[in-house]
Amino acid sequence: MTDVFIIVLGLVMIVFAILALYLKDLVASVIAAGVLSLFASILYLIMQAPDVAMTEAAIGAGLLTMIFLLAIKKTKQIEDPND
Repeated sequence: MTDVFIIVLGLVMIVFAILALYLKDLVASVIAAGVLSLFASILYLIMQAPDVAMTEAAIGAGLLTMIFLLAIKKTKQIEDPND
């Protein structure tokens, strides 16, 4: 049962990685990458690496997603100051 769950998680991660690459909207692409990182942390937890899972969830899914969203917001303000 665990093997099937790992395979399904891997396939879902591949789908989100492809979405992150091909989405035209930058915010949607960053969110897809954040979800990919969240699923990676779940996979690490299943594989009994809780320290790596916590680091991936905190840094990959949390902090990096927020930094990328902030960077997108700041660059959009520079591009269009009237918005």
